[in-house]
Amino acid sequence: MIVQILVSMAATIAFAVLFHVPRSEYWLCGINGAIGWMVYLFCTSRGAGVTVASIWATLVLTLIARALSAIRKMPSTVFLMTGIFTLVPGTGIYYTSYYLVMNDLAQFTAKGIETFKIAGAIVLGIIFGLMLPQSWFNQLGKVWKK
Repeated sequence: MIVQILVSMAATIAFAVLFHVPRSEYWLCGINGAIGWMVYLFCTSRGAGVTVASIWATLVLTLIARALSAIRKMPSTVFLMTGIFTLVPGTGIYYTSYYLVMNDLAQFTAKGIETFKIAGAIVLGIIFGLMLPQSWFNQLGKVWKK
């Protein structure tokens, strides 16, 4: 489990480099991605499905990204888009395409529905996290600077 968290942190930092995030924010992006993956692992270890785990992990990532944006005076997308990288269902997209090419329509349908559910869960997690007023996070930024 520790190895997965460290790899998710490294992958998030690599994604931050790819997106030209300022160097001073690399570690915070990596920590955000690692926390998101920890929440995902925690939810799945407690019996939650991948869809529910994705909603919770994305919600936590979004809230942390908004708090970091207020504290560091950066756009929240800097932390959110890099942190969400570990939750994107890349293997699901790959296998959906694979089953389509191999003409295995039953597997294609099953994997495609699962992938769309995970993608929808990520969207819902972001929406729920963005529903809170930014002023709450700005207050956190002011308290943190004192």
